[in-house]
Amino acid sequence: MNRDSLRQLENHDAFLERHIGPNDAEIAHMLRVVGHDSLDALTDAIVPAGIKSAAPLALPAPVTEVEALAKIRAVASKNKVLRSFIGQGYYGTHTPNVILRNILENPAWYTAYTPYQAEISQGRMEALINFQTMCADLTGMEIANASLLDEATAAAEAMTLAKRSGKSKSNLFAVSAGVHPQTLEVLRTRAEPMGIELAVLADAELAAADAFGVLLQYPDTFGQAGDYRAVAEAVHARSGLVCVATDLLALTLLTPPGEWGADIVVGNTQRFGVPFGFGGPHAAFMACRDAFKRSMPGRLIGVSIDAEGNPAYRLTLQTREQHIRREKATSNICTAQVLLAVMASMYAVYHGPDGLRRIAARTHRLAAILATALRQAGVEVGKDYFDTLLVSGVDADAVHARAVAAGMNLRRIDGRRLGISLDETTTREDVVALAGLFGARIDDIDALDAATADALPAGLVRRSQFMQHPVFNTHHSEHELLRYMRSLADKDLAMDRTMIPLGSCTMKLNATAEMIPVTWPEFGNLHPLAPADQAAGYRELIETLEAMLVECTGYDAVSLQPNSGAQGEYAGLLAIRAYHRSRGEGHRDICLIPDSAHGTNPASAQMCGMTVVVTKTDANGNVDVEDLRRAAEKYSDRLAALMVTYPSTHGVFEEDIVEICEIVHRHGGQVYTDGANMNALVGVAKPGKWGSDVSHLNLHKTFCIPHGGGGPGVGPCAVKSHLAPFLPRTFGGEGDVGMVSAASFGSASILPISWMYIVMMGAEGLRKATQVALLNANYIATRLAPHYKTLYTGRNGLVAHECILDLRPLKDATGISAEDVAKRLIDFGFHAPTLSFPVAGTLMVEPTESESLHELDRFIDAMIQIRDEIRAIEEGKLDREDNPLKHAPHTANVVSASEWTRAYPRELAAFPLASLRRQKYWPPVARVDNVYGDKNVMCACIPVDAYKEPAEA
Repeated sequence: MNRDSLRQLENHDAFLERHIGPNDAEIAHMLRVVGHDSLDALTDAIVPAGIKSAAPLALPAPVTEVEALAKIRAVASKNKVLRSFIGQGYYGTHTPNVILRNILENPAWYTAYTPYQAEISQGRMEALINFQTMCADLTGMEIANASLLDEATAAAEAMTLAKRSGKSKSNLFAVSAGVHPQTLEVLRTRAEPMGIELAVLADAELAAADAFGVLLQYPDTFGQAGDYRAVAEAVHARSGLVCVATDLLALTLLTPPGEWGADIVVGNTQRFGVPFGFGGPHAAFMACRDAFKRSMPGRLIGVSIDAEGNPAYRLTLQTREQHIRREKATSNICTAQVLLAVMASMYAVYHGPDGLRRIAARTHRLAAILATALRQAGVEVGKDYFDTLLVSGVDADAVHARAVAAGMNLRRIDGRRLGISLDETTTREDVVALAGLFGARIDDIDALDAATADALPAGLVRRSQFMQHPVFNTHHSEHELLRYMRSLADKDLAMDRTMIPLGSCTMKLNATAEMIPVTWPEFGNLHPLAPADQAAGYRELIETLEAMLVECTGYDAVSLQPNSGAQGEYAGLLAIRAYHRSRGEGHRDICLIPDSAHGTNPASAQMCGMTVVVTKTDANGNVDVEDLRRAAEKYSDRLAALMVTYPSTHGVFEEDIVEICEIVHRHGGQVYTDGANMNALVGVAKPGKWGSDVSHLNLHKTFCIPHGGGGPGVGPCAVKSHLAPFLPRTFGGEGDVGMVSAASFGSASILPISWMYIVMMGAEGLRKATQVALLNANYIATRLAPHYKTLYTGRNGLVAHECILDLRPLKDATGISAEDVAKRLIDFGFHAPTLSFPVAGTLMVEPTESESLHELDRFIDAMIQIRDEIRAIEEGKLDREDNPLKHAPHTANVVSASEWTRAYPRELAAFPLASLRRQKYWPPVARVDNVYGDKNVMCACIPVDAYKEPAEA
């Protein structure tokens, strides 16, 4: 036995060996296949010399999982978690343990991808249609979407929806003074570049405002539930639309906005079982009139039928979305908050309508009891409230200080006013302690309860029923909910079962050690508006993560506020816009965007008031430098920015990126580099060093935050020093650019994931991860070269971290489309690669560094078998229409039916590879009919009788 050194033995405990799929022997084999001797040699052959980093990343040495968890535990311990009564849109809640363990902590849910492939996403889409039904029912509206980023950005989306959908010619949006302050911040940020005039008015003034829309808060930020029927009538009389920000728990007791005139209703579902998390992530929602469904932003889950005529879910009306409509999109939204929406929907399923009413009624009773106690002590308290008391005429600073000393946080409004918000977690002891802060004494809370009337306005008490569908009235025991959630998860394909080889989406390992801190109370239970000295741990986490991202990117400053990649894009363009204005060049409004760009790019530019000019790409998929040069010269006086993706959207490192940056700068513009493909750069090259001015990063891609079925995401904005003053300001902070998200640090509670990843990988691990990502993509392209053409390659015939397989010639020869191949891959137990982006009729494959050689080969074997099936069609051995690709995917019901009438064997349908006999995923539905779903739009829970067996003749 050879003696190993201590260093060698310890290296085997390194996290990078757990994160990176292939081991060193497998890497050596793969390098031989692609024709290179080492990872460094491969990197040199792929990455242009002019952009490569000369020095390694200046990051600490990697640490083990145990060491990293100890480090972040020390950071978390610096946060002080007090009992929170701050409110202002964020409330304490009990996350049912069955949901905590089986949704939030379950990789079957948090590693899933956006449900673009409907057949393998039926479980998460059922959970989301429950969410939509819950939101529509509680708000009294006709339709709801499948979640938005947060309440403030949802309110901003409501403003723009009202602008484009209403009939009023006004350019004024009137906002109630009772709207949450952070919502008003985001509204101001969003309105100004779009030329919308914003007016903040007292409720009494709203009825007279000649506005295209008004925004009300119900109950308002100070707790009052106002009667807005007259306001709604007056706004409608002027052809305006009524937008309402609301609280779903309050709506179990209060008349829903849809019953008194609202057109668009938004809010946050945070208090349905989702922790504070220092501000996020939480699932916002939008509900509206059915007439607006084709203009409503965000994702919408609908019901269609499959090839067998059975009900099936799918994303509906996708032509609304940014990736299709580009600068004409209703919004730049790409990431939703699916995982959090699923949690909120399961909270509603678990408690049901009666349980939600009980939680709301108990919360209201405690608030009423506290109000009575305070009034008896001579304290002035507001009226017509649900859960929030406005206390006036007190020494707010003194009371606030006493509260903190007693372990409680109140909302300080000004020197004479405080807010106290109660919630599901409030106890009798809390009420006694809160009263004591004001000198009020409660000796017998039950007696006080008996003497206290409810404080809900009599004319606003809810009479209508909600959530009557059986799904909300069945699973109230833990056993039943556990089985229901398991049944949904079993329908889906997520990273816990298979590689998801999505180009541009970077579905890599989300390590358990990275996920563990997310549910620690020190991170989860801190209110985003808690006093700064209680958030020292978060401050350290944020500052160190920002510094690590600065080092990885070569920029000078980072904002972690954007809570999605699209938000990061938007923040970056706002920074560019503000920079030009600071130099007296506010007229610069042209944004150059290559025609291969992500759909969010032109949508974001349009939202910043920029005019999009599309430039060409050349035959190799690169930016056409001469066309770019012509456009830059033509618009030299107006050029604001170029938006470019690097490596390119076509999966190659462009040789001319430095020259491209120089052209734009020469004509006064700034370079925005889309960070979607940053995972091909970390440790190898830094965009901030080759001439780029700003990037957004996808922490939910490169830095391991899981996709969660299509969200949460984090999209930090990284900038050079001259743009740093124009990053989004924090709540209550200073700066020329306003907030882009509701919380100062966006989805703060999931930042520990990326912190842990970087700390455990260190400089060496991050560079190796990038190199293996390049290797894995080139290994797939090389192995599949005899079967499929790779559409674009870079220097030395190599690709970057992803490759585009061109299926267009096969369709011309056989009629088999890229979609047919995507559906056939389901029969092999694979999620399809990215379909028809950026080139129609292609598949874009990105394996990531965390996929093992075994899994890569399994995928390659599937793709070769599919090519053999296509070849059989070419040779006439399989029918052009009646073949396993056209009929894919095959359900268990189909292949086990008594009759088999198809022109190919059952065995080929079900088990095209022998390995599938050992482990087989059966899709729950056959191919879903997209056209039927768009023609027959239905976006709520399927009626039970739709599942009944047809009566026998």
